[in-house]
Amino acid sequence: MEDERKDGAYGTPQKYDPTFKGPIYNRGCTDIICCVALLVAIVGYVAVGIIAWTHGDPRKVIYPTDSRGQFCGQKGTKNADKPYLFYFNIVKCASPLVLLEFQCPTPQICVEKCPDRYLTLLNAWASDFEYYQQFCVPGFQKSRKSVAEALRDGDCPAVLTPSKPLAQRCFPAVHAHKGVVMVGNETTYEDGLGHRKNVTDLLEGAKKANGVLEARQLAMRIFEDYTVSWYWIIIGLVIAMMLSLLFVILLRFLAGIMVWVMIVMVILVLGYGIFHCYMEYARLRNEAGSDVSVVDLGFQTDLRVYLHLRQTWIAFMIILSILEGIIILMLIFLRKRILIAIALIKEASRAVGYVMCSMLYPLVTFFLLCLCIAYWASTAVFLSTSNEAVYKIFNDTACPVARKTCDPETFPGSNESRLCPGARCQFAFYGGESGYHRALLGLQIFNVFMFFWLVNFVLALGQVTLAGAFASYYWALRKPDDLPAFPLFSAFGRALRYHTGSLAFGALILAIVQVIRVMLEYLDHRLKAAENKFAKFLMTCLKCCFWCLEKFIKFLNRNAYIMIAIYGTNFCTSARNAFFLLMRNIIRVAVLDKVTDFLFLLGKLLVVGSVGILAFFFFTHRIRIVQDTAPPLNYYWVPILTVILGSYLIAHGFFSVYGMCVDTLFLCFCEDLERNDGSQERPYFMSPELRDILLKGSAEEGKREEVS
Repeated sequence: MEDERKDGAYGTPQKYDPTFKGPIYNRGCTDIICCVALLVAIVGYVAVGIIAWTHGDPRKVIYPTDSRGQFCGQKGTKNADKPYLFYFNIVKCASPLVLLEFQCPTPQICVEKCPDRYLTLLNAWASDFEYYQQFCVPGFQKSRKSVAEALRDGDCPAVLTPSKPLAQRCFPAVHAHKGVVMVGNETTYEDGLGHRKNVTDLLEGAKKANGVLEARQLAMRIFEDYTVSWYWIIIGLVIAMMLSLLFVILLRFLAGIMVWVMIVMVILVLGYGIFHCYMEYARLRNEAGSDVSVVDLGFQTDLRVYLHLRQTWIAFMIILSILEGIIILMLIFLRKRILIAIALIKEASRAVGYVMCSMLYPLVTFFLLCLCIAYWASTAVFLSTSNEAVYKIFNDTACPVARKTCDPETFPGSNESRLCPGARCQFAFYGGESGYHRALLGLQIFNVFMFFWLVNFVLALGQVTLAGAFASYYWALRKPDDLPAFPLFSAFGRALRYHTGSLAFGALILAIVQVIRVMLEYLDHRLKAAENKFAKFLMTCLKCCFWCLEKFIKFLNRNAYIMIAIYGTNFCTSARNAFFLLMRNIIRVAVLDKVTDFLFLLGKLLVVGSVGILAFFFFTHRIRIVQDTAPPLNYYWVPILTVILGSYLIAHGFFSVYGMCVDTLFLCFCEDLERNDGSQERPYFMSPELRDILLKGSAEEGKREEVS
C-alpha cells in the first residue's frame, strides 16, 4: 500500500533496464520553440544595441556640459583645453529648478582653470580685464559693450571668487574658521554692483549644486581608488584563485582530512575575528570621543570614521560570536550527517580527478558572463545617453515663456526674446520627443530582461555540461575504463546541439521571476515615503513570495538540467521526473543536500575570510607585503570589498564544480537504487565505499522517521 501511494503521489520509480549505461547518446532536439524564441530575441537584442550605439554618446556621462551643450575637456573639441565648468552665479544654483532639471539657471562656460582671486567686473573693467575675460562667454569683446550691457546680456559674471575644482566643476573655496563661514580669508563678497553680501548665501548655492553632484563625486573618488589600487586588487584575486585551486586539489586526494581542516580553520578564523574586535574595543575604551553612537554619527562616506567607535567593534564582535555559535551547534547536531556528506564529497573528488578539465570550465562560464555583462552595461549606457540636447528659456524675473524649449540659434530674433528681453536660451538637459525617445524606457526594460535571460542561459549551459560529464563517470561500471574519452566536451556538444531550447526555457522562467523582483524593488523604493501600512505589508509579502519562488525555480532547474543531461528529455518532463525522484528520496535529500552545501559554504568562507583579512591589514597599512606600502586611498573599503566580493566569486566558481558533481552523483545514486538491487545480475554502479556509507546512513534515517 505504501509503495502504491508513493508511486501514485510521486510518479513511478525507474525499472531495471539492461541497456541503460548512462547519458543517452541517441537523442533528439527538445523545446525547439524556445530555441527559436531565444535566437529571435538575441537578434532583436543586437538590433537594440546597434540603435543605441548609433544614437548614444557616453561622453554625456563623463564630461560636464556648458550652456550650449558642449563638452568640457573632451579631446577633439574646441573645449579640449578647458576641462572645468564655471558657473556665472553659483547662488542661483539654490533655485528649486536645480532639483527639477539638474541644471543651474545661470550661464555656464568651460574654462582652463578655476578662479583663484577676488575680482568684480567693475574693478576688472578698468585694470585687469585680460584675466577676467577668460571667464566671459567665448568671443566677448570689451569694446562693444558697457559694464551694464555685459551684465544684462549675461556675457560676463558679476564677480569672481576663489574656487576649487570638484568633479570638474568650479565651486567656491568655502570653509569655516572659528565657527565663521569664509571664502579664502573673507566673510563677505562683493557683487557686480558693488554691494557686499554674506558668504553664507554663496555657500547655500554651492551646497545645492554640490547636492546634485554628490553621487558623481562619490563615484569619481571610488574610481580614483580603483586607478591607484587596481594592481593590488588583482594580486588579491590571484591569491584567492590560488587558495581555491590549492584547496580543491587537496580535496581531490585528502577529502576527509581537508573537510575537517576546513571546519577547524573556519572556527579559528572566526575566533580570531572575535579576539581582534575585543582588543580594538579595549583599546578604544579610554579614548575620548569613542563613545559616540553610530546613530548619532549618521552616514559617512569615509567608513574609517566608524572604526574609531566602540559601538562598531561591539557590533562586529556580537555578529561574529553569533555566527561562531551557530556553526559550532550545527557541527554538533550534524556530526553523523557530515560523515555521510564527506563520503559523497570523496566520491565527487574521484569524479573530478577523472574529469580534471571540469575545473577549468568555470573560466568558460566566467568569460561568457563577462560578455553578457559588458554588452548589457554598454547598451544601457548608450541608451541612457541617446537623448538630444534640450534648450530652455531661463530668466531671472517673471516671464510667460520661462522654461519653454527654444533654439539657441534663432532665439535672439524670436518673439520669446522680445517678450522677455533678459531671457537666455540655455542648455537644460538631454531628452527628446521622437518615437525613439519615447520608447527608451521600454528598450531599457528589454535590455534588463535579455541580460537576465542570457545570464541564466549561460549558467544553465554550464550546469548541463558538468552534469553530463559527471553522469558519464557515475554510470561507468568499470571506472575509469568505461569512461568516454572526452566526457566534458561530449556533454557540452550535446547540450548545444540538442537542448538549447530546454536551457532557454528554464532560463526564461527564471528571468521572468527576476525581472518581476526588480520591478518590485523599484516600486518599493518609490513607495518608501508612503504612509500606507497595508501597501507596505503587501509589498513585503510580494517580495518575500517571489524570493522564495526564485529559490525554488533555481533548485528545480538545477535538477532538471541533470535529468536533461542524462536522458535528453524536454525541460518540463525532466523537471517533473527530477522533482518526483527527489520526493521519493526525501529523507536522503534532507541528509545530504544541505549538509554538503553547508560544508562548501565553509570552504568559501575560509578562502574569503583569509584573503579578506589579508586585504584589510594591507590596505589599512598594518602590514607591508613588499617594501612599498598600500597606495593612499579616499576610501580604503573600496579595494577591500572588491577583493572580498571577487574572492567569493572565484571560490564559488571552483566549489560550484564540486557542488554540481555532488548533486549529479546524488541524483544518479537515487536512480541507481531504483534500477538495480546490488545483485550479480543487477549490480550497483556506485562505488562500494559510497554504497556502504550512504545505504547505512539512509537506513538509520529511515528508522528514525518510523520511530517518530
